[in-house]
Amino acid sequence: MDISYELYKVFYYVATSRSFSEAGTKLFISQSAVSQSIRSLERRLGQTLFVRKTKKVTLTKEGEMLFKHIEPAILLILRGEQQVLNSGRLSSQLRIGASDTICRYVLVPYFKKLHEQLPDVHINIINGTSPQCARMLDAGDVDLIITNSPNAALGGDKKVINVKTFHDVFVGNPDSFPAAFREASGKRIPLSLAELLHFPLMMLSKRSATSEFLHEQFQQHSLDLAPSIELNSNDLLLDLARIGLGIACVPDYCRVDSAELQELLLAEPLPARQLLLAYDEKRPLAPAAEALKTMLTEG
Repeated sequence: MDISYELYKVFYYVATSRSFSEAGTKLFISQSAVSQSIRSLERRLGQTLFVRKTKKVTLTKEGEMLFKHIEPAILLILRGEQQVLNSGRLSSQLRIGASDTICRYVLVPYFKKLHEQLPDVHINIINGTSPQCARMLDAGDVDLIITNSPNAALGGDKKVINVKTFHDVFVGNPDSFPAAFREASGKRIPLSLAELLHFPLMMLSKRSATSEFLHEQFQQHSLDLAPSIELNSNDLLLDLARIGLGIACVPDYCRVDSAELQELLLAEPLPARQLLLAYDEKRPLAPAAEALKTMLTEG
């Protein structure tokens, strides 16, 4: 049966995005052109491949069967195209998903090193929470992501590499909250998590993996975490902590100790977490993405 590769290509993008409009955006064609292509493919095969819904579409049993064969073929072609395009040159594009905090406090030195190694590389950074970055990777919008763990949105079919271990810490202004920094015999008195709840706490919003992690940790001690302020920026949390609006919870790699901002000593320290590098092994990594992956995994 002589069916154009372009029809299968459209089918692949609709199947992976579950959306005619998103597939059209990625293919740079109109939504109506996508619909026409799918109808043409269904007529040629004599099967209905998608169940149309208001916003999203789902694969039929026949569509699922076809996708299992089409996906590896399309990815093999894309991998070949990428290798040819980058043959004999290292300049390329890097598409990376990460939070602004991870970019600023972890990735900037690596971006500098990458630029020195590949001066022509175009770095496209898409900021988002860890769950949002995982969804970007699923959709193929980025080559790789750097995310906090645990990340429930990160599918088990992705290649995941530990990059860095870190701890979440609570920091505040000692002048604003002297009771949180009390001492005895010249030594700081640790605060229990229950005592910590007596202070106004500030943390990332519920959309973040960090918020989910913190709530779970407090629940394990039969405590209900009810923050006074929730934001989408660790830098803003630090700024508000400096001026005494509350006690902020931030990753230890981004805190800045000073007279205005110091870490609280906890009787029950929070367990360590990891920064993870994740990518889809089924999709070819551009040379710049490979180079960054090597830098991050080799230190």
